[in-house]
Amino acid sequence: MSRSQKLQQDVLEYLENNRPRFLSAIRELAQIPAPSGQEELRAQWCKQYLESLGATGVYIDEALNVIFPYGDMSGDLCAILGHTDVVFPDTTPLPFKEENGRYYAPGIGDDTTNAVAVMEMAGMAIKLGLKPKTGILFVLNSGEEGLGNLKGTRQLMKDFGDKIKRLYAIDGGMKTVVNDAVGSKRYRISVKTEGGHSFGAFGNRNAIYYAAKMVDTFYSLKVPDIGKTTYNVGVIEGGTSVNTIAQNCSMMYEYRSNKKEGLAFMDRFFDSVIASFQTFGIEVTVEALGDRPCKGDVDPSDLTKIVMEASEKYGYHRTEECGSTDCNIPLSMGIPAVCFGVYEGKGAHTREEWVDVESTRDGMKILSEVLLSEMCC
Repeated sequence: MSRSQKLQQDVLEYLENNRPRFLSAIRELAQIPAPSGQEELRAQWCKQYLESLGATGVYIDEALNVIFPYGDMSGDLCAILGHTDVVFPDTTPLPFKEENGRYYAPGIGDDTTNAVAVMEMAGMAIKLGLKPKTGILFVLNSGEEGLGNLKGTRQLMKDFGDKIKRLYAIDGGMKTVVNDAVGSKRYRISVKTEGGHSFGAFGNRNAIYYAAKMVDTFYSLKVPDIGKTTYNVGVIEGGTSVNTIAQNCSMMYEYRSNKKEGLAFMDRFFDSVIASFQTFGIEVTVEALGDRPCKGDVDPSDLTKIVMEASEKYGYHRTEECGSTDCNIPLSMGIPAVCFGVYEGKGAHTREEWVDVESTRDGMKILSEVLLSEMCC
C-alpha cells in the first residue's frame, strides 16, 4: 500500500470512528441561538470544542470569529470557514428534533452542520498529523447572514491581509459550488412629514403616501440586461393609527447583481430616486445597512476543480453558481474562493429546515478530499 493510499484509508477510518461525535456536536450546536451580531454563545462553544479535539492557540477575535491557526503562519495561508450565525432572532435555545433520518432545526444546514464539519476537519488534521503545504486558518466566522454584512470575513481579511491566498467557505449543500459573487446594497429609507389628525389636519402630507410612491418608483424600473440584477422592498413600517396622518414611514430596500456594472447601474438609479423625493420638501433619510461587493479580477477555477473532482469521486455532480456568501470579500480582493457544503437537505432560512443525516457521510469524505489537497504528500 502506497503512502497516499494509507493516508486515504486513515482518513476514512477517522471519519467513521468519530462519526458519533460529529453527529452529537451537530445536535448540540444546533440548539445554541446565534443571531447575527450575537454569536457569543456559539463562539465560546466552538472554541471549547476545537480545544477538546486537541487544538491549541484557538482564539476569538473582536468580530466573534473563532480562529484556529494550523501550521506555519509566517507565509501564505489557506482559510477554511463555516459561519456560526443564523437568520433567526431567537436568544433562547432553538428547537431541534430527529425524525426519519433527518435533523430538523432552524439553521441546521445553514450553517450548523457545515460549521461542525470545519471543526472536525481541524480535529482530523491534528489527530493524523497532517502537514499543510501552507498555514491553514480553520475559522468559525460571524456575520454571514443578512445584516451581519459579512462582518467576520471582513475582519479576517483585514487581520491577515494578502497572506490569505485561497479560501473555502463551507456553506450550503452538495448540489452546487459557488464561485462567483452576487453583490448587494441594503438600505433603510425613512420618510418624515408634518402628519396630523386625519380629519382636522386633512390635506397635510402623509409619510405613508410618499413612501408608497417611492416603492412604486423603485418597482417601475426595468432592470439592466447586465448579468442578473434584482431589487426588493422587504419591510415597510409606519403610521400611528387609522385616524392619524402618518408622520413617519420607513422601508428596507435592497438591490443585487452578480456584475459590478449592474450594481453600479442600480446605484445611479437609487441615488436619483432619493434625490427626486427630497425635492418634494419632505424629510428623506437613508441609512446604509449592508454593502456586499461583486467579484473582482480573479479566476477561482483551480479551487472549483478541486471541489468538483472530490465530489465526483463520491458520485455528486455540482453545478457552478453565483451567490452572496463569505466568498464575496476575498473574491472582491482578487483572492480565489469557493463555497460548498457537506449535506443534502431543504428549507434553508425557514424554521422547518432539515438535513439528511446519512448524506453527511459522503459530504465529510468530500470535504476531507479538499482538505487533503492542501496537505503535503
